[in-house]
Amino acid sequence: MEYLEVIFGEDFERSSRGEREGQDMFQSINPMFCLSKRIWKPQMDILESRHHITIQAEISGVEKDDITIQVSNKAVKISGSRCRKPPEHPATFRLAEIQFGRFERVLYLPSLIDVDKVSAAYSNGFLEISLAKLPVERTETVEISYR
Repeated sequence: MEYLEVIFGEDFERSSRGEREGQDMFQSINPMFCLSKRIWKPQMDILESRHHITIQAEISGVEKDDITIQVSNKAVKISGSRCRKPPEHPATFRLAEIQFGRFERVLYLPSLIDVDKVSAAYSNGFLEISLAKLPVERTETVEISYR
């Protein structure tokens, strides 16, 4: 399993909602009818246990070096690109469902996470990001001093 570099940050840029909705509408009509700079959305799962959150992303055909992960204590942004390889022989598409180009997902987490305890691995087209949750309640004992 190969390890990926994780970038930490506070805020993530977001493209306008109307632009995304327009793209989704046209792609649902016909995958060949799309904007030149479309953003596709890989399928992802978020699993939560008592102390950890795990994100799994299905991004087959994407090179490890073409993936960027940015993490804040409340969200994860996964972005990158998948390039289309030209067909070996002249051909006409009769079906085009595989999405290529830039992808980007911002996932808001169900709990705050410790940005110092994040790891990511990529194998067989699946990206897995492991995040440690911050403790919900921390209690500390305070010593009383004499004056």
